[in-house]
Amino acid sequence: MNTDFEQVILLITDARNRVYSKANAELVMLYFNIGKIVSEKVLAGNWGDGTVNDLADYITENQPLLKGFNRRGLYRMKQFYEVYSDVKLLQLFNAEHKNLIVSPVMTQLQDTEEQVIKFVSTVLTQIPWSSHLHILSKTKTIEEKIFYLHNSIKERLSVREFERQLNSATFERTMLGNKFSTAITSKLPAGIFKDPYVFEFLALPELHSENDLQQALIKNLQNFILEMGKGFTYMGSEYRLQVGNKDYYTDLLFYHRDLQCMVLFELKIEEFQPEFLGKLNFYLEALDRDVKRPHENPSIGVLLCKGKDEEVVEYALSRNVSPALIADYETKLIDKKLLAEKLNQLSEIFYKNEQ
Repeated sequence: MNTDFEQVILLITDARNRVYSKANAELVMLYFNIGKIVSEKVLAGNWGDGTVNDLADYITENQPLLKGFNRRGLYRMKQFYEVYSDVKLLQLFNAEHKNLIVSPVMTQLQDTEEQVIKFVSTVLTQIPWSSHLHILSKTKTIEEKIFYLHNSIKERLSVREFERQLNSATFERTMLGNKFSTAITSKLPAGIFKDPYVFEFLALPELHSENDLQQALIKNLQNFILEMGKGFTYMGSEYRLQVGNKDYYTDLLFYHRDLQCMVLFELKIEEFQPEFLGKLNFYLEALDRDVKRPHENPSIGVLLCKGKDEEVVEYALSRNVSPALIADYETKLIDKKLLAEKLNQLSEIFYKNEQ
């Protein structure tokens, strides 16, 4: 009986999700088309700020139950149209994420306006309007917008989850991880790992032990996986590895579905020391010899430390054989401006080294 009831609930949930998805798609297209009208009228000099106010009043008078069509809402629609009708953004998105666009792919479309409509209808309609509002108000560059569009679609983020990604500067932290790992090793895939990781949801005191950190992450596993990315599947903590006559226990072990490999997170509550890598590499070798299956890729290690000297990390990883990342972790949200400055500084350092 309960199984039959659950089946009915599942049907209701699926239908409700489809209705919501369809309604959101229609809403996004509506806002885009209204934004197009407002943008073109303003650009041509036919409409000024007063006319937009009059339009808002006219909509309210004729459709009093409608929400979101006030002056501010109309200008958001105008901004929405102008941002996503940018040919440069379309080309960059298509080059990096054409797998997210329903065929025929945009490269087969000759007309620019047709490209824009295809992009809006196949990509932008997959994202809730509330998430679009966050992108418009909290991102600056084309690259940042594309990053969050891709993440929202790929990981199927709720509005709340998406807002956390923006507030925790996921773009800057992912770029920092990519920048540093690419500069010193080609073993790590781009766009998967971050630096630093932010665990503001743990509510840990400034002074805490490695066990405190580990137990808090386990208790908040859902938030931890959201911070890492939804491709991760939890395999366990204190995972036992037997080498020779001794047992060794890893901190947190995951499997990444897209990378098809195990990812080991080792936790340190102190600044990175080069000797930490020896133990991490030992664990990775044991995982690959005794746990990894033939079709899987080599395991990846992530050392989470409470601080690091970038030059020390560069030296330590320069001859490291195993794919590994040394990342900071923070227990509070970080100012995006500080991360942007750090990214610029890191770019300048490696640019000078290449000269």
